[in-house]
Amino acid sequence: MPGVARTAPAALRVLPARGADRVRALARRAGLSCADGHAEAGTVTVVVAEDAERALRGRRHPGPLLLVCDTISRTGALRALRAGAAVLRSGDLTPESLTAAVRRAGHPHLSIPYPELSHLLTGGPPTGEPEAAGTRPSSLTARQTAVLRLMADGHANADIARLLECSEHTVKNVIYEMMARLQARNRAHAVARAVRHGLV
Repeated sequence: MPGVARTAPAALRVLPARGADRVRALARRAGLSCADGHAEAGTVTVVVAEDAERALRGRRHPGPLLLVCDTISRTGALRALRAGAAVLRSGDLTPESLTAAVRRAGHPHLSIPYPELSHLLTGGPPTGEPEAAGTRPSSLTARQTAVLRLMADGHANADIARLLECSEHTVKNVIYEMMARLQARNRAHAVARAVRHGLV
């Protein structure tokens, strides 16, 4: 995006697995630093697996985590998001996409790329996924959920007001209350927190 400063992506450590050599080769082509053995703090750990759920099963990786998976189910994407991991589909692997995914994984406030966000929002709330006590925001009202979904689709306040047949002032009030309830810093953070906690 123009005018936005880009920080250099963190170093990465690719764990041994089928497909790991391809990730290392793409990382070298992208000019990314690959750590061997014990990684320094802030190094992104890359796990290559068939699916996101399998990649996360039984794993406890300190620090930033990137999952490179053949398939990504909605449940797997939600679990990865809740674990603070970035996810990249194997079929989408290029030097550029790997660099962007490593940058996302290494960023302290993980963002959600639009394709993944859209995939998460289309299926409704997740089922059977317990939340850690004290971390889940209170539920959203029907109006807040409707506004949040439209925000996630990129609509401005005026568009949201027109689509929901209410005033723009009402939309601003709903967003203000929703941001406070979600303890969000901005619109993108509000959407990310709502998805993480299964509120949309």
